[in-house]
Amino acid sequence: MSSPSPSPSRPATTQPILRAITSSTRPLYLLLRCINFSNKVHVEISESGIRFSADNARVMQGSAVLDKTLFSSYVFQPPTSGDSNSDDVDDGPSPLPAFQINLPFLLETLQILGSMDVAKKAEPERGTILSYNRGATAPFSDRALGLPGTCTLTYAEEGAPLSITIEESGVKTTANLVTYLPEIPDDIPFDRGDLAFKIIMQPRCLLDALADLATMAPAKLLIEVMPHSPYLILATKGGDYGSSSYDFAKAKDMLETHTVNERWAQTYKYDFIKAASEAMRIGNKVSFRGDRQGVLSLQFMVEGERPGSSFLDFKFVPFGGYDADQDEEDDGDERSDLYEE
Repeated sequence: MSSPSPSPSRPATTQPILRAITSSTRPLYLLLRCINFSNKVHVEISESGIRFSADNARVMQGSAVLDKTLFSSYVFQPPTSGDSNSDDVDDGPSPLPAFQINLPFLLETLQILGSMDVAKKAEPERGTILSYNRGATAPFSDRALGLPGTCTLTYAEEGAPLSITIEESGVKTTANLVTYLPEIPDDIPFDRGDLAFKIIMQPRCLLDALADLATMAPAKLLIEVMPHSPYLILATKGGDYGSSSYDFAKAKDMLETHTVNERWAQTYKYDFIKAASEAMRIGNKVSFRGDRQGVLSLQFMVEGERPGSSFLDFKFVPFGGYDADQDEEDDGDERSDLYEE
């Protein structure tokens, strides 16, 4: 059980571990909302940005990297060995500052503090996820955000709260969010050196496919990849209203990269894949990969107007195979025979 982090005393003149300034909370909110499937998230601060990681019983993991390019100013001052409570002597590099935080509270804070002028200045639908995918404006564009002033994230020291300050026209509003001792979950093992396939495509294609399949209220999702037509199949299992499938036989041009070393088929909990829907909405590209153990990786690139990109990563552990029960095995074998070259 997590407990609030103890806050060691440091000299008042010590620089905070993190001080990051941006013109709006909106990009942060949009990215972090994509991994809102766990109450507490693990936060790690580094020179290159802030990484938020969520875990669901080690069968689904998601991470959002807030790259330093999202901020107009990003100052990282790692704690020195003298700042640590540990008596151990270690000449190696110090671990990166880390803590846990309540993600729903953080999202609510970002949403409240970031909503000051958006409603007044935004045109209808502007600033919504829907408008981004219609090409109205870039999701993180200044025109869409429309917020004057600054937003500052401050993490003063290990054990201190995470402070979010909005300053506008000389008026400051600050929220201090309690941080907790870090509990780093073990990463789901994904073998990048032993991939069965790699596909790069527009995330919207996946989102549309999931939307079509959702009408069956499915419990499981079968993902099948092959080197020949239909290339990629998404099929539902255990739906309240039956089963359905979606293939990309007539949409090969939607797959920017399609590298398949061998036919690959695995079954996942539908709701887990659906949990990545927000990333599919705001992402510009997705790298869709599976290793030979059956672990699925979805990595989304999210671009803004500033140079650089932010990334959202998801990893999923399959059921015991899509032949977990005899019915699924029979269906899987029949489908494979249809597409045998």
